[in-house]
Amino acid sequence: MEEYIVRPIGVVRSALKDPADAPKQGALTGQEAEIVVDPAYLPALDGLDRGKGKIIVICWMHRADRGRLKVHPQGREELPERGVFSTRSPHRPNPVSLHTVTLLSIEGSVLHVRGMDAIDGTPVVDIKNHSPELDG
Repeated sequence: MEEYIVRPIGVVRSALKDPADAPKQGALTGQEAEIVVDPAYLPALDGLDRGKGKIIVICWMHRADRGRLKVHPQGREELPERGVFSTRSPHRPNPVSLHTVTLLSIEGSVLHVRGMDAIDGTPVVDIKNHSPELDG
């Protein structure tokens, strides 16, 4: 199969320093974080709804185990293992994560968000405006 190269456009800055610290579903928490976008991509932020809505942040879970194909759902050992494609585990062949977060504010190339469960230093590979009609 063909391989693809993904280059980060920014990084997550968060109080969460270790994967064990991360909530299982960040969208259900009030966890706040910053998305620090590389200044080269500053023009790409034009038009984001500052403080008015949600955005989708796509990250590369750089500390994930890419060799794991089965996990205990939500890390609960008492539950039987399932294939990673049937879970939201960060451990998967291509550890891409989607975070639907509330955009609180933008200061230069720093986005302040709520509902982010990625740990500090997580590479951000894309940002998309959330569309309730399309994204549910």
